[in-house]
Amino acid sequence: MELRFLRDTDKREVDFVVLQNRKPLFAVECKSGDRAVSPAIRYFAERSSIPRFFQVHLADRHFEAGAATVLPFRTFCSELSLP
Repeated sequence: MELRFLRDTDKREVDFVVLQNRKPLFAVECKSGDRAVSPAIRYFAERSSIPRFFQVHLADRHFEAGAATVLPFRTFCSELSLP
């Protein structure tokens, strides 16, 4: 398993990419609020082989937005069976 970040030459970035056997499993963008999906997620979803994108936040909303699942951090941790 590996944990990396993703950034291009135009400084678009996603905070975390989780890889297993050098293949991406999912990417995570962290935000303080439950606003719209990060433009970087949309950009990398169209141009990469990352199968899942999550945008986690500290608010309460949980929704699907194109390539991303936007959800509260506590829900994300629960789905991954983290304390």
